[in-house]
Amino acid sequence: MDAGDAALLRRAAGTRLLVLDVDGVLTDGRLLYADDGSETKAFHVRDGHGIKLLLAAGIEIAAISGRRSAAVDRRLAELGVRHALTGREDKLAALGELLQQLALGDPKAIACVGDDLPDLEIMEPAGLGIAVADAHPEVLRRADYRCRLPGGQGAVREVCDLLLAARREARR
Repeated sequence: MDAGDAALLRRAAGTRLLVLDVDGVLTDGRLLYADDGSETKAFHVRDGHGIKLLLAAGIEIAAISGRRSAAVDRRLAELGVRHALTGREDKLAALGELLQQLALGDPKAIACVGDDLPDLEIMEPAGLGIAVADAHPEVLRRADYRCRLPGGQGAVREVCDLLLAARREARR
């Protein structure tokens, strides 16, 4: 589907929560370790700005990741993301807890961005399942929307722009 597709925009307009995987979505998926064992990650500044724009528009954002990382926790806190569920191998259970916490009974009000097979379990119940451009082929095949940009290189901003455009279109 194309971002300009009317049906896609209608589906995206009802999004109240954007759920992001971290490694491969907010980052390029590489794990970088220093000699002392510390981990570093690179985040795209445009993704961060898109997240801030969505939060300002009243759309909640959450990150669900199977790995725990101090760098990720710091970046999410800097951006004002209040829902960081890291170190959670059972992503579906984490999503269920989040929906309960936010009193979101309808998973169709969720857009979820992933890049690899473990993300499918939270992408599929979502109203809008989104794959970054360099996602695993099966994730790309099953996604409702495929980003033009790869993870860690502006894909999240692309999704944020899509959700904001959908909201604007719905208000017309």
